[in-house]
Amino acid sequence: MGKPLFYEILEKPATSCIIGICSMIWFYIQKKNIGYSHVGLSYETAVEGHYWRIITSAFSHISVIHLVFNMSALWSLGVVEQLGHLGLGVEYYLQYTLVLVVVSGVLVLAMYHLLIQRFKLEYFRRVTAVGYSCVVFGWMTILSVKQPSSKLDLFGFLSLPISFAPFESLIFTSIIVPQASFLGHLSGIVVGYAIAWGLIHGMTNYWALSLLGWIVLVFVLSLKRSGALDLNFLEIESVTDPSLPSVRFLASNSGRTLQMSALPNGNVEIV
Repeated sequence: MGKPLFYEILEKPATSCIIGICSMIWFYIQKKNIGYSHVGLSYETAVEGHYWRIITSAFSHISVIHLVFNMSALWSLGVVEQLGHLGLGVEYYLQYTLVLVVVSGVLVLAMYHLLIQRFKLEYFRRVTAVGYSCVVFGWMTILSVKQPSSKLDLFGFLSLPISFAPFESLIFTSIIVPQASFLGHLSGIVVGYAIAWGLIHGMTNYWALSLLGWIVLVFVLSLKRSGALDLNFLEIESVTDPSLPSVRFLASNSGRTLQMSALPNGNVEIV
């Protein structure tokens, strides 16, 4: 028998938290009847300034099959957190998860831009990507380089050699989920190899926190600019209230005199 689930959760704290977040977001989307077009990433919405969709698209799933596939694969890939002796571990996992989310999302947009502007394929202008697949495929690729002897378990019964898992899963998901984003999965593989081969490296807790801070800043500002969420509390507007006293100086022969207009009847509150 394997280890009890409780102990596995303790050994994969970051993976467990991400699975919990994605699952809660999926339940919320189902309860509120939110469509993929409201949270997904497309070239058209990115051009309009909806940069926040790079984040929301990664953690949102519309299809339960897609959610189960991604989360089952992610649970198996959580072994990365237990490989501190190979230079991986929990910190590495969290640091490069941030990189995978952002860079793979930007790479998808770059691919769309190339296909639209260079090859005039307008179809990709409105293609919407959604799901954690970019990150999942990225970690498959990293693990296939760092620990090629590992296995990838899917749905609890299907086991794939990790060395071939990225491309096997790319074909498998294209068959099982025809609407799955091929370019999204491919971008995760490309970024995964870039990380595994050291082309993207040097992440520390400092740089990870800095990146997280920029992500939050861009997320909030793009939400506000795109009008996707009412964030009026971020605005500071000048207020001219005739009920407030005015102050002015009057010139006279004896010098300057300070004059203040009288307050009208009533109370004024500034909130």
